[in-house]
Order: sequence, then C-alpha cells, then structure tokens
Amino acid sequence: MNPELIIKAKDFATELTSHNVIEKDLNGEKAISTEHVENNRAVRKMLIERGVKPESLPPAEDVKKVQRKLDSDEKKLLKDVKKKQG
Repeated sequence: MNPELIIKAKDFATELTSHNVIEKDLNGEKAISTEHVENNRAVRKMLIERGVKPESLPPAEDVKKVQRKLDSDEKKLLKDVKKKQG
C-alpha cells in the first residue's frame, strides 16, 4: 500500500478544517481543535471503510520527513486562521 495516501488523507482533513473554520465562523483554539479532530476521524473512518488500514502501512523514511512538514504546515495553517479571525 502507498504510505503517501495517509499523508494526503491528513492533508485533506486539514483543508476541511480550514474551510469549516471560515464557513462555520469557528473561534478559539478549542472549537478549531475539535473541528480538526472530527475531520481526522471522519477521513480515517472513510479510509477504513474503503479497506485502507493506516496502522498497517509501513513508514518510509522520506514519508516521515513529509509527515513532519505536514504537521508543521497544519500548525501554521491553524495560526493563520486564528490571525484572520482575530
């Protein structure tokens, strides 16, 4: 299986969060974090329903680097969204 699929899935969940923060006019770290967790759970559920088990995918070294970058980008995105609201 393709480990990049999981990174794309997390990226999709992050984009959903960004979209919904604006659409739902979410404010505060708790509301935004809750939205992000819910989006990640929904994407994970869909992956599992489609036969993809994230835990069974082998990590690749370069994928780990991309994951760190994605995590960093998520933090930056949430900061940017908070600035736009503030």
